[in-house]
Amino acid sequence: MMLRPYHSSDVKALISLFYETVHTVNANDYTAEQLDAWAPKHIDADTWDRRFLSTYTLVAERCGEIAGFGNIDANGYLDMLYVRNSHRNEGVATQICDAFEASVSVRKVYLQASITARPFFEKRGYAVVKEQRVKRNGVILKNYVMEKVL
Repeated sequence: MMLRPYHSSDVKALISLFYETVHTVNANDYTAEQLDAWAPKHIDADTWDRRFLSTYTLVAERCGEIAGFGNIDANGYLDMLYVRNSHRNEGVATQICDAFEASVSVRKVYLQASITARPFFEKRGYAVVKEQRVKRNGVILKNYVMEKVL
């Protein structure tokens, strides 16, 4: 697997991966209505491109296919981390997180983890700061604010 920096030409593929991943990987923990609110069919590519360009965004490729991606900002906020369902349990998220944790110049990394992602982050040493309910497109979803002191 290869990690590489994000390029604007990746945005549509990352949006597609995001949608597909949320609607498959998270389907056991969230309702269909919640999944649609979290990952709607129509996402503005320009907004996401700006978001990725303004943060440290990595794309993981395996055998020429995008297997996952993630981004973290200069303050240590790990904003997104998604792995294609067909590449789960191959170490994609672990490699992306390792790269992020090694790259930041802050003492602490923090994030908002889904119910599904919480165990992954706990195994990496992240602790739950609080459980919360967030509103996405008018629908309430449960997630967890988590942090790890580096």
